[in-house]
Amino acid sequence: MELLIVRHAIAFERDRQRWSDDGTRPLSPAGIKRARKAAAGLKAFSNAPDRLLTSPLVRARQTAQILTDIAGWPQAAEASELLPGEPAPAVLALLGKHHDRRVAVVGHQPGLGDLLALCLLGSGKTLPVEIKKNAILCVSFQGSPRAGHGVLEWLATPRMLRGLGRG
Repeated sequence: MELLIVRHAIAFERDRQRWSDDGTRPLSPAGIKRARKAAAGLKAFSNAPDRLLTSPLVRARQTAQILTDIAGWPQAAEASELLPGEPAPAVLALLGKHHDRRVAVVGHQPGLGDLLALCLLGSGKTLPVEIKKNAILCVSFQGSPRAGHGVLEWLATPRMLRGLGRG
């Protein structure tokens, strides 16, 4: 299995006056524009996943929809395991239920960094990694995804993807 890990695009700054529930905070106009350019680059660079899972928060769902609209990815299914604060082993367990060749997840930091560390290093180990907004990583597994058995195949920063979109 290949796992594509995507951090949501740039959202508006937190503002309790506008969004009393942070889960409703959307992507900013600049975030939408950059995400669309990055998705165009991603389409030129990588094949679409068989399945797309997203955090239920608005900014992640919007990022997933841009990937669907621009990069030709499948419609996203919401997964509560991708909510901020959910443990990385829950995401890995969810992925183990799917038998797709390639699955993508759209979520949040630091949870995605925790997921990456779990995939590569196993339980109880940390990896100090900051995944930029709208970045994507590809982790491969021989068979089902298991803690400590992943291999980082590639990482594409948002700037790299936007550059590919111009080509």
